[in-house]
Amino acid sequence: MLVIPAIDLKDGRCVRLRQGDMAAETVYSEDVPGVARKWQQGGAGLIHVVDLNGAVDGEPRNLPQIEAVIKTVSVKVQVGGGIRTIETVRRYLMAGVSRVVLGTAAITDRAFLEQACREFPRRILLGLDARDGKVAVKGWTAVSETKAIDLLNELAGLAISAVIYTDISRDGMLSGPN
Repeated sequence: MLVIPAIDLKDGRCVRLRQGDMAAETVYSEDVPGVARKWQQGGAGLIHVVDLNGAVDGEPRNLPQIEAVIKTVSVKVQVGGGIRTIETVRRYLMAGVSRVVLGTAAITDRAFLEQACREFPRRILLGLDARDGKVAVKGWTAVSETKAIDLLNELAGLAISAVIYTDISRDGMLSGPN
């Protein structure tokens, strides 16, 4: 098993939310690169970074912190949250991100998802976040009618590197997986 530490960013700080509620946060640090450095020093070979503001707003909001992480650590960094255009994918990859995570776009803009997978095979991950088995979008502020398993089956032919599945009801509860 590969353990991948995550850094969730909100308003430039490392936080944990309870079940995706932007108002229910615990702030862990304002030194984002320092947290990434500690993960690397602890043996992490990959760090997962999520721009929570970006996920809700639909475009990156914590880019300076993400760029600082990339410059601080020598391990691979994957990023998600608010990536809705091919230009944003390109920008992150050019900045040194190893893989990008697309979630909302898998439901709302299939052509973009397909283009990203064609242009960057095996560097695109599917962020499959579900509430009661249905895919959540826009930073978990909305739930689609699409079942997570149905979406996964629909996307089976794309050059997606991996799937990151989150059961929202368990997220941030510190009670283990479902």
